[in-house]
This record gives sequence, C-alpha cells and structure tokens, in this order.
Amino acid sequence: MTISKTKKVLIVIAIIVVVLVLVPFFIGIFGKESGDKIGVVEIEGTITDSKNAMDDIVRFKDDESIKGVIVRINSPGGGAAASQEIHREVKKLREKKKVFVSMASVCASGGYYIATAGEKIYASPSTITGSIGVIMQQTVVEDLMKKIGIQANTIKSGELKDAGTPFRKMSEGERKYLNDVLADIHEQFIKDVAEGRKMPVDAVKKLSDGRIFTGIQAKNAGLVDAIGTFYDAVEGLKVSLNILEKPVLVYGKKPFSIIRWLISSVAREYGMELNTRSFKYIYNQ
Repeated sequence: MTISKTKKVLIVIAIIVVVLVLVPFFIGIFGKESGDKIGVVEIEGTITDSKNAMDDIVRFKDDESIKGVIVRINSPGGGAAASQEIHREVKKLREKKKVFVSMASVCASGGYYIATAGEKIYASPSTITGSIGVIMQQTVVEDLMKKIGIQANTIKSGELKDAGTPFRKMSEGERKYLNDVLADIHEQFIKDVAEGRKMPVDAVKKLSDGRIFTGIQAKNAGLVDAIGTFYDAVEGLKVSLNILEKPVLVYGKKPFSIIRWLISSVAREYGMELNTRSFKYIYNQ
C-alpha cells in the first residue's frame, strides 16, 4: 500500500515533535550536572510582555540550589510598564541572591532600566546602551484622509479621551497633557537609575536626554561597572559567590511558540535597526 505524500509529511512532523519533546526530558533526567548552579535569565528583543522574565526570576529566587543569577539582556527597550515590572522583580531577587547583569549587542532604554537593578553590570566595548528617556510618537493621517474622501467621526466622554489620535492634529493643550505624562514616567526612570547606580539624581539627569552610549562611554559615565563578555560576568559572579569549581548554568524555561518567536525576531531586528541606524557609519568606513 502506497503512503501518500501528505501522510509522509505528517509522519515526519510527528517524529520531529516527539524528538523535540522527549530529548529535553531525557537530558533533564540523565544529563544533570553536579556542582553549584547559577541561573540565567535571558531578555531578548523588544520588551512588550514581562511575564516570562518574571516567571524565571521568581523560580530562581525560590530555588535554593541556585546560588546567584545572571540577567543577560539583548534588547533595544520597549514598554515602560513591562520594563519597570521586570526591574522590580530583579530588585526583589537581589534581596535573596547576588544578581549580575551581562549586556549583549544592545541594552538600551527599557533594557538599561532593567540592568540597573543588578549588583554589577558588564558590557562589551561596543555594546549600545543608555537611551534613558521616554518617547511617544504620532502619525497624523488627517490630510491624507481628506484627499481620499474619508472622514473620521469621534464620540467621546471627555475632552482628552482621544488625545493622540492619528485622525487629527494635536492641540497645544493635548501636547502639554501628554508631555506631563511622559515627564512623570521619565522621572521614575531617572530615580530608579540613580538608586540602582548609587548616583546623585542630578548626575543621572545630565545623562538622561535619550542619548546612547557605547560600553566604554557608559563605563566612564558610571552607567556600567565593567567591560566584559557574558562569561566574564559568570566568572565574576562565581568569584563573588566563592564557587571553586566550574558552575552549572541553569537557563530559564520559556514555553516555545512559533508565532512568538517570529514576532520577537522581527521586532528585535526592527528595534535594533532603529537604535543602530545613527552609528552604522562607524563600521562602513
């Protein structure tokens, strides 16, 4: 009996799924390493949701076998509230365990916000970091809609309910209202950076105009502690914890989703493109 091509494809997919499920399971059972453990929380791409990172942080906080934690950040930033939530969970984690931060290619804006909750921050010389600021952008399509004969009708319960709508230009009153909102969030950002870095608020304000820094510039400004790789951070934490043997790195367990992976990959590449566009000439000379 001949098996159709569709059935063959389904069988191959089923085998792949079984392998993906069973291999990590058996590795977990038979491949356990002995030795002191260091947890690794990975924050990748644009920060839109805090739950996965917070779940990893809480799990490591409650796991007595985890001696310390490295927070590895490769992010251009993202949502203010999501970044703030992760920052606060890292602070809670530090009450029980040592937490070092390792910056990858980009650790800016919300990514840097999270980093400041760590005890010690490592960056590569060319890591792009900083960008201490808050941004809100509006695309106005009012004139375009008039040209193609489309009109937007808005019914609202309050004067500011549609502030920032793309269907009309912003009034001066609305601009001031939204500026006040951003200023409040920016002030929270500055205060948390000042607390985390043990710097005067006025000193942080001078660095908080949205500018980016290389890892070396950030170290000179007091925004990071050391120039080094992820494994330098691991070695530093190992020494700080008085671990004599090579530590076992335990990574956070995030549920895999093809849709989440695709969205995260696109968002990460787009976000990093926006954050790196202004200094690409450095590498093109």
